[in-house]
Amino acid sequence: MEQRFVAKNAQLTKDSFTTRWQAPSNIALVKYWGKTAPQLPKNASVSFTLSNAVTKTEVAFTLLEEPSEKVTFSIVFEGEEKPSFRPKLEAFFANILPYQPFLAHYKLTITSQNTFPHSSGIASSASSMAALAACLVDLESQFVPLSEEDKMSKISFLARLGSGSACRSTQGPMMAWGSHAAISNSTDLFAVTAANIHPVFTDFCDAILLIDKGQKQVSSTLGHKLMHQHPYAEQRFAQANDHLAELLPILQQGDLDAFIAIVEKEALHLHAMMMTSDPYFILMEPNTLSVINRIWMFRKETGIPVCFTLDAGANVHVLYPNNVAEAVNQFIEAELLQFCQYRQCVHDKVGTGIKKY
Repeated sequence: MEQRFVAKNAQLTKDSFTTRWQAPSNIALVKYWGKTAPQLPKNASVSFTLSNAVTKTEVAFTLLEEPSEKVTFSIVFEGEEKPSFRPKLEAFFANILPYQPFLAHYKLTITSQNTFPHSSGIASSASSMAALAACLVDLESQFVPLSEEDKMSKISFLARLGSGSACRSTQGPMMAWGSHAAISNSTDLFAVTAANIHPVFTDFCDAILLIDKGQKQVSSTLGHKLMHQHPYAEQRFAQANDHLAELLPILQQGDLDAFIAIVEKEALHLHAMMMTSDPYFILMEPNTLSVINRIWMFRKETGIPVCFTLDAGANVHVLYPNNVAEAVNQFIEAELLQFCQYRQCVHDKVGTGIKKY
């Protein structure tokens, strides 16, 4: 129990309160794969915060006549009630209730929608949990004095208890999560902004190629659990932390070739861990490999600094600086969209994090 995040002496001064926040997804450059309870990473990670792929969430809080033993809520997603969302949200509220005990006094009416296609391989749990956490901390700030820094830390802390990577969606352009000797204020409890980033990385683009929009054969939750007995787990955790230490000066210097080398290795090492777990599994599809090979050929032939990364799925994030966007977008249109379902691609860029709307 982290006492500093417990909302103490909250005076319930509002019978009702409505707030609306949006939060973006993020894409990890150095991956975290493997965790311990409660949602603590086995290695540090760093990610680009996205801009256009966001979840918009409204929460209406209504004071109950009597407090409940658990959080009372309803959930409507994109115009429909979602009973399938309830177990994840119930677990989330059970995790955060000790930190926000005043929630037991309210009914929460949650209305949410995404700006990106459902089941598109974009990390919707990250954006949705970050947006919801922002709404909860907004209510808390009505009762308890909180500085802006305290609010951001608390939002990231709560979001992490719903989805680990959600803690990295609160600010931008890049966030680091996990204790690491090279980042002075880093912690496993919440994400912090990565400092002194070269301007080229604050204007990066991310074209998300939708290779396969179907349900993943193995969930990320199960994938993380498989790291507990993985024969290469400890080496992988050390490798990720080493990569992060290597990447930090690269991000400050703006060295695109060195950036590309680490980011692509991280993506492939993540999937290598999946292919060598027990049970083993492969989330890449043949078209994923076709896209990767086309990117390698294009970069070799043109010298344009475009690269790829992958989450735990088949879809490909094509990363490139904005100053080469025209050439890369022509390349995507001419050579890569043929490998996407219905030629679908979500164009995004680096963003600044959560916003009230």
